[in-house]
Order: sequence, then structure tokens, then C-alpha cells
Amino acid sequence: MRPGRQLAVLGAIFVVLYLLVFFGGGASGSWQDRLEPKLGLDLVGGTRLTLEATNTVDGQAPTAENLEEARQIIESRVNAFGVAEAEVVTEGDRNIVISLPGENRDLTEVGSAAELRFRKVLQVTDGSGAAANPAPSPTGTPSATPSGSAAPSGSATPSGSATPSATGSASPTPSSSVQVTASPTGGEGGGAAAPSETPTASPSASSSPSAAPAASDSATPVPASIEEQRRAVEQKVGAAAWEAANGLQSPNDLAADPSLVEKLKPFASLTDREIAVLPAQMQFNVPQITCAQLDARPPASISAVDQQAVACEFGSIKYLLDQAKVVGTDINDANAVLDQTSQWVVSLDFTSDGQEKWTALTGEAFRNEEAACDPSALGDSGNCRVAVVLDNQIVSSPEILGVLTSNSQITGNFTQQDASDLASTLRYGALPVTFEPQAQQNVTATLGASHLRAGLLAAGIGMLLVIIYSFFYYRLLGSVIFLSLVLSALLVFGALVVLGRQIGFTLTLAGIAGMIVSLGVAADSFVIYFERLKDEIREGRSPRSAVSRAWIRARRTIISANAITLMSAVVLYAVSVGVVKGFAFALGLATVLDLVVVFLFRHPIMTMFARTRAFLSPRVSGLGRALPAREKPAQSRNPRAKEV
Repeated sequence: MRPGRQLAVLGAIFVVLYLLVFFGGGASGSWQDRLEPKLGLDLVGGTRLTLEATNTVDGQAPTAENLEEARQIIESRVNAFGVAEAEVVTEGDRNIVISLPGENRDLTEVGSAAELRFRKVLQVTDGSGAAANPAPSPTGTPSATPSGSAAPSGSATPSGSATPSATGSASPTPSSSVQVTASPTGGEGGGAAAPSETPTASPSASSSPSAAPAASDSATPVPASIEEQRRAVEQKVGAAAWEAANGLQSPNDLAADPSLVEKLKPFASLTDREIAVLPAQMQFNVPQITCAQLDARPPASISAVDQQAVACEFGSIKYLLDQAKVVGTDINDANAVLDQTSQWVVSLDFTSDGQEKWTALTGEAFRNEEAACDPSALGDSGNCRVAVVLDNQIVSSPEILGVLTSNSQITGNFTQQDASDLASTLRYGALPVTFEPQAQQNVTATLGASHLRAGLLAAGIGMLLVIIYSFFYYRLLGSVIFLSLVLSALLVFGALVVLGRQIGFTLTLAGIAGMIVSLGVAADSFVIYFERLKDEIREGRSPRSAVSRAWIRARRTIISANAITLMSAVVLYAVSVGVVKGFAFALGLATVLDLVVVFLFRHPIMTMFARTRAFLSPRVSGLGRALPAREKPAQSRNPRAKEV
């Protein structure tokens, strides 16, 4: 191909690229705004949170389908916050990275599982740990069970997170009741209860009894991995403690046999993960297992719908809960609304199947079929209570005063933001994978601007040093290097703008570092070509013929060197996470565009330079002593010819 045609192809590439920059999809605002690439958090400030997928059963990585589904749900939750340009991406086989450029915000709650469960309360006991050291009764009879209301008294101390969180998973303060009530359109809602009373839910005006299955223990087999973990816990607490815990029928057994207190002490030293693998009856009956330990269990510890579970309310009251008869997937919609008392509540709209399940559950609780609910778990009116469990926390536990056949509400001490966040969490569904938040990075806008200036300064210094050396050593050929670097920079910049709009690529400080490294790769290709050119001239070829010959020989080496760099960038991109992935992408992009400039500009422009007189001058061209070395053999042959 002629040099002019190659340069024309390069010009066409520039025209198409910058047409996309100024007029392509996503281009808006002023001309200056259209030239701005998408910058990462370390350059403009913002928040980045990495969520790591966990599995309390076997610790294996989730499937790609589950991870992608979780990413979409988390993205919907983040977008519901009203944050612009939020980015949620997967990294590796178990990480999801959430990025909010330009805004600092706590994102830990968006990764909560949001597994909503409605469970009947079977038994209630103290979870503060005080029952672990009971005073023996003078008659030796077991101590009295908790009062019928089983609700915390006015002096109950809430857990550390008393205020409802962004997802509404935290327990409310004792001074405010949280309850599930019939919606205003479906019937009369239950009145708010005082702290010493049990919150209630009342039926709709048209409610009617409906049959519901009786509560029963789950016969679901325990996974082998949990059995192995239980055996490890048994070895830790000792055979005597494990046997004593298995023999407990209720938490009140310690009052009848004070010797059990000493035997069960090892359970107080168990970690949250060890507590999570214990059977539900053991978690409930052993007083040494407190609410502080239960609340610290890993996510999804009580997510199994076909098994009984243990959870706490107000940080000190321990509940034994029945199987989950209604779950989050039975909810069709959830919205934050103001009730008749101008309090913010979360209105639940069940699916058709979910409404049937909810009606059956409330009917079962209202009638207390087969006396499944212990007297300690009954409300003031003698009916069972239903706990609303979000992840591992009990949001509320109202007494059911009738069969509910309409939609319901979750009410409590919610602000508008609390209710909206909880509604959005329930609306978009539960995550198929449980996550644990890793380090959250908050970068201020001032620090981001400082990083950007430092990165651009480093890139400018690197390019300047290459140009100075090029003109000093290669002289006229240094202009080829200078123009090539300028064209490469323009191509890279345009590509960054377009890729930022089309695929969401963000330029980070690590990406700038990758481009600086690519300057060294570009400089190597210049040295290879120009030194090969000198060798060809020393071997006796004319400068014009040496240009094409040197290009043929140097081309293989240049391609090989850039191919190795490109393969390294691809491998690094495939196996890395975080900012390292940005470094690899930027390095690979700059390397590919450098090859474009090498083929469509450097070689054609050298062919054109070879036709000028300046190229034949050793002082101007930068070929140094290569040209005189070629001319000396010709001068030595002329005297011999004259002698003849």
C-alpha cells in the first residue's frame, strides 16, 4: 500500500472515532463535556464497596447465574437510592463491586440478603444470659415461665442498632411498637401497643377462618457439611456439655438441675459461625447461648424455610420460630406509605398464592391449632404471634387477632427514608447469594482531584523525557517519534471517551499507570526500527531502500514484542480484580493503538522522509555515522581507478 493511502486510512479512523466522541450515543452537554472520559473513584472521589459471596454450608463459590442475578438485584437497590451513574459489576467468581462516583455513602446494607420470612412464634425465653445462673427454687420446682404476653417490658434494653437501618433489618426501640396490620383498605388495623404489651394485628372486616396445617418439626435431612461442623463443635465443648444440651427440654431445666450450669458453660465461648450450625432446639434451650451471639450469626443462618429457627427481638428476648409458611417471594409489591396516623409504614401487596398462604398462616395462629404455641408465646388475647423475620433479625412479632384476608403493613418507628429503603429491598427480592461486606473505600473529591493531577503530571513527564531523548539521539527522526506519540495519545483519549459511554469503562489511577508503561513499549519499537535502519545503511544500501528493508526485518520484532505485552495484559485482566484489572485494560488498549500508529503512520511517514534531502544528512537525519560509513568504501575505490 502506498504511504498516502495508509495515512488516509489513519485519518479515516480519527474521523470516525471523534464523530463518535462528539455525536455518538451518550454524547450530551457542551463540547467540553463531550470530551470528558469517565473517571474512576480515585480520580473524582466517591464510594466503592466489595461484597464477597459466602456460603455457610459448604463455602463453595456461587454459580455464575446466581452471581449475575444477585448483581442485578443489588443494582436495582442502588438505583432506587436515586444515585446517578452507579456501577455494579462482578469480579472473579464470588465478588460484586459497587461504585458510586462523586458520592460518599454507606453501602453495606445493599448487600443484605433481604430474605423475608413470616414464622409463627412457638416459644419465648430470656436471651440476655441471666438464666444461665438461676437461683434454685426453695421447693426444687422449676421456675415460672415467662408471662403470657412474652413482650419486653418497658425497661428492656434494645440491641446496639436500635434505630431501623436502611433496609429495616434492625430492631426498633422499645418505645415504639412494630407490627403487621391489615391495610387500611382491607379492614381495621390493630392499634399500636405500648412497650409492655404485645403488638397486635387485627383482621379485615370480611375475614373468615380458614384451615391451616399444624406446626411440626422439620424432617429435612441435615447436610453432611453441617454435620461435620457440628461434630467439630461437639469436640470443642466436650461430650459432657453436648450430651447435657441435647437432653434439655426447655431453658427452665437449669432451675431444676443447677449442675447443668457448669456443664453448659463451654457454649458461651462458641463463635457466631459455630452457633449457626447448632440445631434450633439447642440454640433455644441453652441459656448460655445469648441474643448477642445469635444476632452476630452469618447471613442466611436461618434462611431455610422448612426448618425451625431461633432469633431475637429487642436484643434480649429469644424466640423459637416455626417453619416459614410465607416468604418474601410471596410479596408482589412493597411501598412506603403514610398510614391513618401519619406514620410511615411499608405496605405489602401479596401475590394470589401468597395471599392464600398469609390467610392460612394467620388462621393457624389465630386458632392456635394443636396448641402449637407455648403459653409463653401467646399474646394478651391468648392468640399466637407471627414474627416478621428479615435475614437474621425479627422486625416485629404481632399477635394475630383474626384471619387476615387482605394486604398487610409493616409498621414501626420508621422515617420516610427507612420505610422507602425497606420497601425497595423487599420489592426487588431476596438475593440468591449471601454476601459479607469487605473493605469500603471512601475517596473525597479533593483527594480524587489530587490523584488526577499527579497521574497526568507523571504521564506528561514520561512523555516529555521520551521526546527529549528522541530529539537528542535521533534528531529529525525524533519528530517521527513525537508525532507518533501525539497520535497514539489522541487515539487512546478518544477510545477512553467512547468506551466509557458504551461499556462503562472508567479511567483510574491504575489505568493511567498502564498507559505510562505503554510509553516504554512504544519507545522500544522506535529503537528497534531506527537501529535496524542504521544497520541496513551500514551494509551498503541507500537510505531509501534501507527504509523498506529495515521495516520488513524490524516489523516481526515489533509485532512479537507488542504481542507479548498484549498477552500479558489479557492474562492479567483475566485473573485480577479491582484496580489491577483497570491497569491491564489500559495497558492492552494503549498497546493495540500503538500498533495501529506503527503500521499506518510510522512506516509511511518514514518512507516519505527517505525521499527528502534532509534525510541524507547525518547531522539532520539522526542516522549518525551510518551514512559516512556507507560513503567511505566508495571514496577508497576512486583512487584505484585513477591509478589504472
